[in-house]
Amino acid sequence: MAEISERRVEIGAEATLTLEAYADTIVPGDKRDPGDRAIAGVGTGGGAVAAGALDLLRWDATGISDGLEELAGLVDEHARTYAAGAGLLLDDTVPPFVALDYEDRVRLIQTLTTPGHPEKDFWVLLSLFCNMAFDSAAHLHTAQAIADGHPGLAAMGITAPDADGLWRFADFGYGRRLADLHPDTTATGSPA
Repeated sequence: MAEISERRVEIGAEATLTLEAYADTIVPGDKRDPGDRAIAGVGTGGGAVAAGALDLLRWDATGISDGLEELAGLVDEHARTYAAGAGLLLDDTVPPFVALDYEDRVRLIQTLTTPGHPEKDFWVLLSLFCNMAFDSAAHLHTAQAIADGHPGLAAMGITAPDADGLWRFADFGYGRRLADLHPDTTATGSPA
C-alpha cells in the first residue's frame, strides 16, 4: 500500500489570512483575540480555523496544497471585484477578502459556488476541505484530536475510545446485533 505523505506546504502571511477568512466563513468560530481580522467572530466556540483547516489545506495529501497561494490571490481578486460592484471601500491594511465583513464574504462565496460559475469546482473543493477539518479532523489521528479537545469532534459529541484505543458502543446502531463475527476475523477486526 502506498504511504501517505505528511509534507505540509508553507504559504505566505497574506495568503494565510485570506484562507483563514475563507475557512471561517464556511464554519464560523470565535475570534482568537479582539484584533483578529480573519475570523469574523460570528460563531461560538472553535470553527474551521480552530479545527485546523489551514493545516489540512497545507497537507499535500489534499492535492490542492501547491495551489493555495494562487487560490488565496484569486479569491482576493474576486473580493476586489465584488467590493467595487457593491460600492464598498476596502481596508488596504489586510487582504481584500479579509476586509469584507462576514455577510459580504458569505455572498461572495455563494456566488463562487453557484452552479454555472466557471471556477465553482475550485471553491466547492476549498469549502469541503474547510468543513472536513471541522467535522472529521481528517488531518489528525482521531483519538488524539478528541483528547486535545478538537472543536468539531466535540461539537458532534464524538466520544473517546476505550483504554485499548478501540471504540465500542453499548447499543447496536440498528438496535440489534446484525451478524456474528466471521470465525477468521483477527483480533484487529480484519478478515484473515
